[in-house]
Amino acid sequence: MFTEIPSYLPWVLTATAISLVFAQGIMLGRQNRQLRAMLKDRCDTLGRELHATASGSMGVGQRLVVCERQLHELRTTLDEMRQNDPLRISYDEASRLVDLGADIDDLMNTCGISRPEAELVSALKKRQAA
Repeated sequence: MFTEIPSYLPWVLTATAISLVFAQGIMLGRQNRQLRAMLKDRCDTLGRELHATASGSMGVGQRLVVCERQLHELRTTLDEMRQNDPLRISYDEASRLVDLGADIDDLMNTCGISRPEAELVSALKKRQAA
């Protein structure tokens, strides 16, 4: 019933197992190299994209700083224009005089504004008071 196992059979099985392990090692090595190449390409691509994004962000940031500087200069200029506007001073003075009870002729003489302007300032102040 039992037949004798040939003496070379364990050697053949061992050699076959070693060959399969070696073949698997070669295939895994190739796969590892392919994955490394893909990973390197992806890292290079992401590096270039990151550099482009950073460069663009720096450009936008620099333009934003320039715009903020211009806005500050415009605000300063506008504030100076408001403070130095002779008409504004006349109207502010006219409003103050109306609060003190001045009539239209007083506004015209004191502030150097026309009758319609004096009437308008007087009407506005009276309307605000009401």
